[in-house]
Amino acid sequence: MSDSMSDTQYTTSEMMTVAAARMLADRAVCFVGIGLPSTAANLARLTHAPDLVLIYESGPIGAKPAVLPLSIGDGDLAETADTVVSTSEIFRYWLQGERIDIGFLSAAQIDRFGNLNTTVIGDYNHPHTRLPGAGGAPEIAGAARQVFILLKQSSRAFVERLDFVTSVGYGDGGDARARLGLSGRGPTAIITDLCMMEPEDITNELIVTHLHPGVTRNQVRETIGWPVRFAATVETTTPPSEQELATLRDLQRRTALAHGTQHE
Repeated sequence: MSDSMSDTQYTTSEMMTVAAARMLADRAVCFVGIGLPSTAANLARLTHAPDLVLIYESGPIGAKPAVLPLSIGDGDLAETADTVVSTSEIFRYWLQGERIDIGFLSAAQIDRFGNLNTTVIGDYNHPHTRLPGAGGAPEIAGAARQVFILLKQSSRAFVERLDFVTSVGYGDGGDARARLGLSGRGPTAIITDLCMMEPEDITNELIVTHLHPGVTRNQVRETIGWPVRFAATVETTTPPSEQELATLRDLQRRTALAHGTQHE
């Protein structure tokens, strides 16, 4: 595995995307964020989960985009959806009504209890970087039956303390979600370009359960801002198949052509 790519190799980003896609079961109802989650969700739909129901914040239900959307307002989402409803119905009927199986999110920062920051880097009043903001992520993190988080691993992203808590994972750990009255289970899987993590029983602190092929424990430790722990048994993620890679690369090629970032 490397950051370069050939017919027989795959990048760390491809491993992450494929690993995330595999976790989405056919016929599940998935509330999808733009970016990496959308790539993984659409890869799942094009491979093992053709009846995966993709819901986007702008109102499309059952979207089947031909290429990856630029935003939640991309017309291809509405044109290919089974139906389109109002944003208020998406949140009030589908999400708050506990009809979303999986909320699929990314973030700029995450802490050991799966809390997310998509608001600012640095002090809120004088930030180094102002991020896109919350959108529907706090509601998704709170009410989806379970949440998958997909992001590239670095010590800047995996931090001891968030600069701002945008979306609650497990709060300060333990039974924090129950104390906050949140209905969903919270983050059940964190998929990165190096490993996969899950909440530990009782404490709900994130622990490493899978290492991607060729990744060492020290590599993981060096890219996480807290003293990360590992499960008693750590498995090795199955590498991407030829079909998964071919489908992902074709999707990204068609997307680049459609959005004018690549020419035939």
